[in-house]
Amino acid sequence: MACYWIFLITIFLAILALSCIAQQPPCATYKFSSNRQFSSCSDLPVLNSSLHWNYHPSSNKVDVAFRHTGVTDRRWIAWAINPTSGGMIGSQAIVSFPRMDGRLAVYTSPITSYGTRLEQGNLSFPVLDLSATNQNNEMIIYASLKLHGNISTVNHLWQVGPMSENTPMMHSVAPSSPNVKSMGSLDFLSGRITTRRSSSSTLKNIHGILNTVSWGILMPIGAVIARYLKRFQSADPLWFYLHVSCQLLAYILGGLAGFGTGIFLGARSHGIEHNCHKIIGIALFCLATAQVFGGLVRPDKDSKYRPFFNWFHFIAGCSTLILGIFNIHKGFDILQPAKFWRLAYSGIILTLLLVTLLLEIFTRWCMPRTKLSVSNTVDNNTSTVNIAVAAMEV
Repeated sequence: MACYWIFLITIFLAILALSCIAQQPPCATYKFSSNRQFSSCSDLPVLNSSLHWNYHPSSNKVDVAFRHTGVTDRRWIAWAINPTSGGMIGSQAIVSFPRMDGRLAVYTSPITSYGTRLEQGNLSFPVLDLSATNQNNEMIIYASLKLHGNISTVNHLWQVGPMSENTPMMHSVAPSSPNVKSMGSLDFLSGRITTRRSSSSTLKNIHGILNTVSWGILMPIGAVIARYLKRFQSADPLWFYLHVSCQLLAYILGGLAGFGTGIFLGARSHGIEHNCHKIIGIALFCLATAQVFGGLVRPDKDSKYRPFFNWFHFIAGCSTLILGIFNIHKGFDILQPAKFWRLAYSGIILTLLLVTLLLEIFTRWCMPRTKLSVSNTVDNNTSTVNIAVAAMEV
């Protein structure tokens, strides 16, 4: 009987031990080669990274170890605290990377712009015992931070990026990239970490959606309506109002809202330049604005200036369509969304092209034959009536 109870107690203790181990984060089992020990740690949600720390409330000092795994090439890593906001600007970073000669660089860098090259500089708080290691496909930064004020919760960021010789280069800024999700708040006392999404990423998505719907969908639909629907006499003047409605809505969404968000994003993103995308966007806005104001002063049909207006309207419209679709694909390259969205938009454009081809065939070849057949039938009926009338007169 005693053996039975001993067996049950052993099983219970084993299950309890396993549950405690299961509740520990993977970072808790890591052993530092330098025999350093940290009482708290957290596996960060992106970029194969973890943070270990010892917090000393009495002195408001924290010893940290930022660890990045899966290193297979030369890259820089950084961990930062932002005392003023939750974003990149204003963050106080600790950076490390392997130099071309094999030595490991580790230093502090205050971030003052989006175009930073992580230049060395002093932080807004003291940093002691700064060091780094690069071995076994992992990089680790060690530091002791003396925080200002009696605070335990901070905004923190972590990053990884490519190298060009001994210069850190810009990391990916696509909204789908993990690099724009590597920020949050950290409570050194409780160990609670929360992540947040960059507000600029949301604005980039809104910018992309507005311009895709306007320049890439509504504008082509309005052009198709103007070219083909007006050839049906029964659709006059409905085709004109549909055409104007599509193009005006597209101009409001893309020319005003989309262009405005693009200017705002450019003003916020110092050092990030997408010159080709920006120049085409400006050209599109100018062409669309000229089309809108040109429509307001459109000459009458019998005016001698009407042919010049028609040519301008046609050339500006075709240029807007081509540049708009091209610039949308440039936007996809910048945002790097899921492959589904690029395929979905390509499918919409192919569908519009197929509809355009079918309407072109129908209006160019089928409609003239139908009109000719109706004309011949009318002529034959007229001739028959004339013959019958002549016979009655005789």
